[in-house]
Amino acid sequence: MLRAAVVSATAARTACSIYSSTAAAAAAPTALLELTRASPCLSASPSRRASGWTAAARASPSSAALASWHHYSSLRTVHDAQPVRRLATQIAKISASAAASSAPTAGALHESTAEFAGYPYAPSNRREPPRTLLSKRFLEKFKDVKPPFGYNGLGEMVYRRTYSRKKPDGSNETWAETVQRVVEGTFNMQYRWCSNRRLPWRHGLAQKRAEDMYERMFHMKFLPPGRGLWAMGSPLTEERELFAALNNCAFVSTECMHDPELKRSKPFAFLMDMSMLGVGVGFDTKGAEPAPNSRKKAEGVFVKGVNLSKKVETIQIADSREGWVESVVALIDSYFDGTNPVQFDYSKIRGPGQPIKGFGGHSSGPGALQELHIGLRDVLDRCSGQAITLTAIVDMMNLIGKCVVSGNVRQTAEIAFGPATSEEYLDLKNHAVNPQRAAFSWTSNNSIFADLGMDYGPACKRIVDNGEPGFAWLDNMRQFSRMLNLPDGKDHRASGGNPCLEQTLESFELCCLVETFPHNHSSLEDFLATLDAAYLYAKTVTLGQTHWPESNRVLLRNRRIGCSMSGIALQLQKIGIHQFRDWCTKGYERIQELDREFSDEFAIPRSIKTTSVKPSGTVSLLAGATPGMHYPESRYCRRRVRVSAQSDLLPPLIKAGYHVEPDVHSSKTMIVSFPVDVGEDLRAASEVSMWEQLSLASFLQRHWADNQVSCTVTFDPQTEGGQLPFALDYFQYQLKGISFLPRRPNAYAQMPIEAISREEYEQMMAGLSPVDFSAVGNIDITPDKFCDSSVCTIEEARDAASALATSTPTPTSV
Repeated sequence: MLRAAVVSATAARTACSIYSSTAAAAAAPTALLELTRASPCLSASPSRRASGWTAAARASPSSAALASWHHYSSLRTVHDAQPVRRLATQIAKISASAAASSAPTAGALHESTAEFAGYPYAPSNRREPPRTLLSKRFLEKFKDVKPPFGYNGLGEMVYRRTYSRKKPDGSNETWAETVQRVVEGTFNMQYRWCSNRRLPWRHGLAQKRAEDMYERMFHMKFLPPGRGLWAMGSPLTEERELFAALNNCAFVSTECMHDPELKRSKPFAFLMDMSMLGVGVGFDTKGAEPAPNSRKKAEGVFVKGVNLSKKVETIQIADSREGWVESVVALIDSYFDGTNPVQFDYSKIRGPGQPIKGFGGHSSGPGALQELHIGLRDVLDRCSGQAITLTAIVDMMNLIGKCVVSGNVRQTAEIAFGPATSEEYLDLKNHAVNPQRAAFSWTSNNSIFADLGMDYGPACKRIVDNGEPGFAWLDNMRQFSRMLNLPDGKDHRASGGNPCLEQTLESFELCCLVETFPHNHSSLEDFLATLDAAYLYAKTVTLGQTHWPESNRVLLRNRRIGCSMSGIALQLQKIGIHQFRDWCTKGYERIQELDREFSDEFAIPRSIKTTSVKPSGTVSLLAGATPGMHYPESRYCRRRVRVSAQSDLLPPLIKAGYHVEPDVHSSKTMIVSFPVDVGEDLRAASEVSMWEQLSLASFLQRHWADNQVSCTVTFDPQTEGGQLPFALDYFQYQLKGISFLPRRPNAYAQMPIEAISREEYEQMMAGLSPVDFSAVGNIDITPDKFCDSSVCTIEEARDAASALATSTPTPTSV
């Protein structure tokens, strides 16, 4: 009977001698079995096995045989006898094939014995990536396949502008290479998780899953979020392990400012740090409210003000994300703690125009940070000697957001949540009341925590004028998963949501979303198979540890993900709502099965919630899909995309006949216009009533999303504005969040989407030839500057806010 054993140093030397001798190749199996019988360590413990392997490595570290002996030494029970025989047979084959030339290489032996890598106590270098899952033969099948980018070159241009990373040789990735990087990065995360915890790693199963994920992602049946396309498998995750950058969204409650164990700057530092990683962050204003269970009448955390009698402390700011955040922490805490005044040395910060290697884009220099410090001082000076105000909290968060998008070319967004009854909060974007906020108030969407049964009339009057506030029903978010079922109270700790409001979140919680495209599938069975890959990507991201302990505590417990759909309008037009309901229901059930299976495999908790409907944005453009649940502006549209005036993408676009014009707001930016036909018989947003949009959001909240449905209802302010309070009375029991936007076509110059006629579309198409990007080999990638959603870029958000503010009078009171 074979028993588990550790190969001793002497035995290893003997085996190495056999392997190194081509004349004795045929004797390898016999020698292996002899070593099994002769081993001095029967039924060895894991530690003794490890010691034996270490001794063997030291005895003959250069021998190719060690790769195989490592696997052999891990075998531990009588049930491992058959694997040992198979291992011996494979070694004999390799030895025989090499007998006429030279001894087998370590790589060859490793290849031959990979099936044994899943046995307990496998490699000592357990953090190394697994053997290649995507073989050259597999990848070769996609070499000459044209990626299915959408919308007449728009999808490919957006991909090359935003997600095609530079390779070591200076050229940019192709779509096939981006998909390979993302898939391999995903499975590297899984492997590290399993190996670091000594969990089994099934190479054959992983390879099958990786190939399926690659194929479905290549053909855009599903896609990771934009930050996943950019970061997964890159040095950000493989070397720096900045796994937080893979997440779409986060939330932080300022209620933690009342915690005496935490610095008052904590929520502001979290928002800034996450924003600089491209994560959209939500926040509330509870730091300006009385502390929980407090008997004091104070309305918020007290701001002592800096101690001017103490010596000014000079802080040199490091040229890094951490350096910028730490400077803000030092400044804010000096006011709350009443310590030394601080001043800053900006000399280490790189100058304007220099590249930001890790995240892409170019530095704006220290100017944005200097402006932030001035703004924060102004806010905190006004609060010194009193409790912090609701306005001050939102001002500080907005100023940070403005700094991030202008200083680091980051893709981010903010949402503020405030009390429904606060006139102060509701007036934050009323520039007649708060003219000083016009310079930065556009950096966040503002929503209220709505109470069931409240009077919606006053808030709706403001919505008709400027599109805000949005509504978040925190009770529904906490009590319900899908609103088809009875309350389950799963999210009783939830305290807010993300900027597009498709995720319920706890304070300091992050979440990863992934996007599927039902209309790109031939059958329900095909869609369910895609959910396997999409779910696995999102669940894998939850394995990555962040650099925030507060976040890790929540992430380890919740493992929240958001499997989303885009192109819903296209799918409804294709199969009808009754059949689509079946896709939603069976798709949700499939994800729950997957969550049971993979959570058990990775030895982690099941996800608290798993499905959402995100608004999408640039990712849906890649696939040629309508964003989330939203209908298109028109069947025929002119889609404008901003590109750096120095971009190497412009010449091939101009050569192909695309209209290119200067951005009226920036001399450094050009705008490319793409003609878009979203599909025959698909209704425009103007043809879908406010009531139908609310009904579709409710339908998805019942049958698909256990998190939330991101929906911005567009409405005619003249004919539908007065109906808003009545609609909310009905739908407050069917939704977790909603926002509204008055429909004002062509509200400002160079809008990102402009409805055009069929004749205009055909005229634009007649002047185009196929665009050829193949000659463009070195593109300086420009990451998006705002949230990965249907929300426009930061400059467009500013222009839209300005247009809404000036198009109609803004009331100073309700």
